[in-house]
Amino acid sequence: MANARELYSERAAARQAEVVALRARERRVSTARLVAVALAIGIAWWAVAWAIVPVAVFIALVFVHERVVRRRMRAEKIAAFYARGLARLDGRWAGGGDAGSEFADDHHPYAGDFDLFGRGSLFELISLAITKAGRARLATWLKTPATAREEIVARQQAVAELRDAVELREDVAVEAADVAHDIESARLDAWAALPPVHFAAWERIAALVFPAINVVLLVVTLPSLVAKMLGEPATFPLSPLLFSVLITLTLGRWFAPRVKPLVAEVERAEPALALLGALLARLERERFTSPRLTALAERLRGADDIERLRKLVALLDARRNQFFAALAELLLWTTNVGFAIERWRLRSGARIGDWIEAVGEVEALSSLASFAFEHPSFATPEIVAEGPLFDARDLGHPLIPDDRRVTNDLRLDAQTRLLLVSGSNMSGKSTMMRSVGIAAVLAMTGGPVCASALRIAPAQVGASIRIHDSLQENASRFYAEILRIRQVLELATRGPLLFLLDEVLAGTNSHDRRIGAEGIVRNLVARGGAGLVSTHDLALAQIAETLPGAANVHFEDRVEEGQVVFDYRMRPGIVTKSNALELMRSVGIDV
Repeated sequence: MANARELYSERAAARQAEVVALRARERRVSTARLVAVALAIGIAWWAVAWAIVPVAVFIALVFVHERVVRRRMRAEKIAAFYARGLARLDGRWAGGGDAGSEFADDHHPYAGDFDLFGRGSLFELISLAITKAGRARLATWLKTPATAREEIVARQQAVAELRDAVELREDVAVEAADVAHDIESARLDAWAALPPVHFAAWERIAALVFPAINVVLLVVTLPSLVAKMLGEPATFPLSPLLFSVLITLTLGRWFAPRVKPLVAEVERAEPALALLGALLARLERERFTSPRLTALAERLRGADDIERLRKLVALLDARRNQFFAALAELLLWTTNVGFAIERWRLRSGARIGDWIEAVGEVEALSSLASFAFEHPSFATPEIVAEGPLFDARDLGHPLIPDDRRVTNDLRLDAQTRLLLVSGSNMSGKSTMMRSVGIAAVLAMTGGPVCASALRIAPAQVGASIRIHDSLQENASRFYAEILRIRQVLELATRGPLLFLLDEVLAGTNSHDRRIGAEGIVRNLVARGGAGLVSTHDLALAQIAETLPGAANVHFEDRVEEGQVVFDYRMRPGIVTKSNALELMRSVGIDV
């Protein structure tokens, strides 16, 4: 498989060339249609009968034009798909994708701290999902990582299988783009969840019998009507037909309150059903080997069922034809097609929601697979059953471009449960914590991580890195921080925990900070947690001297020609100098 950049560039260029060719063909067909109209008008001036030839040509050209437009629109979507891929590879993706801002939650134990959602977020970098179900599934996986090893491994296997399936990801993205709006606006899942509508046996029989009687009486009575119009005596009375029509119309009004809700939600969904059927058919054609994708493929079987419903909806729409409307009333067309739709809904309706959810899961897995394909140096984590363990080699932050990313090794285990991180301002402490947190979240989501290797035991994740005050909630930064720390402590009671606390209790005085921070850290470690705590207060670094399993690490800087320079490398021990005064001087503050 060629590398991502070469492949994306080649396919984007090919599709763009196809778009240009199709636009030229579209113009030629449009010109030919105008010529056909002009010929039809000119020929009709001399001989109306001969005008049928250019009219037929015009009608044929209308169909050709529509087909060319559909091909051109699809080629444009594919070209855009690869253009977005190239933007991600070139670092131009921020603000151009799906930010997933509606999934942001200031009270989540780490979503805001790790930049999971919003402009330039991890979600925007990863997500290829188009449907509401796909976007929600990926967001849920990021906000609630799996803690069962079997589940994580199953996702990893699916991601590995989809990694090089670029054409499948292309097809899913393009087909889902067509489906997403129509399916969601049609609300087929809500229609499928409506309670069953019951009809008595006599009602079903009557709905079939009286239309049949109407047809028979109409056939028998029609010659008499014609004879009467010609002034000849009628051979069959009109009253039986009128009586039967009256009963039929009464039955139609009787059925209407129950039939209308059945057809109201689905009657305009024929295009959406056709698109969903096409997407299911595309996924059915794929042959998967990983257990997760094989199970999803089984859930997605049903393109034939969708096609049957689409045909029923098309029949339902026929009653709107002005030439058929009167006959539709005599045939109880809406009622009988509504009965058939209700039978389909009771038999297969529950699968609509499952189909949509399964498509969403395929989209979420495809997003992680594309992320892996576009970052071949990122590692697939090894998931171990027993913890605590977070052992990373060359760990970096995935939102930092490759040419500026600095990586570090880091290990937390049963012997080293706590790393106290000291260091000067802007030296990399917070970035390191976010790198650890994002790697843990991606690992338990089933995706690749920004490291050359990672061994990790599943755990809850809790962080206090980016905490703000809130005027709306009348909460200071310190109060917001201690509420978050309480949330992290509560997570520790639910099982293994990876905690990441940046500048812990920075909003209070040194005396209270020292006592409070030590109490928090000891509580977290005592409850089985492992993690990192950063601080500017070197007094807090002394915790490592009295707490078993704790160690100090630090980041440092140097001054070159009056400028503070950072190397963002994590080193053992406590930092020995500060850069605060140098930073103030560098921006012109006289201290």
